[in-house]
Amino acid sequence: MPALPDLIGYVAALLTTASFLPQAILTIRTRDTAALSLSMYGIFTLGVSLWLIYGLFLHNPAIIAANAVTLLLSASILYVKIYNALTGRECPHTQEDR
Repeated sequence: MPALPDLIGYVAALLTTASFLPQAILTIRTRDTAALSLSMYGIFTLGVSLWLIYGLFLHNPAIIAANAVTLLLSASILYVKIYNALTGRECPHTQEDR
């Protein structure tokens, strides 16, 4: 049986990683990134990458797993955001669109 700190780490990793699923699914499905901040996702993705490297150095499975999955999700959102910006597919919503 895992120690309590390990169990807390795995539950925290599961919850924080799962929190990205709805945004990633919505962004990939709709390709709508107008309301998303490019700088936020860029900085966040870099931070998650560094957490993954940190977890690898520590050989900590909870940190590695959570950040590997979160990196995949955040990088997917970032990719769509950059693609939309470069191709001119991103246009802000107007009040009539809502």
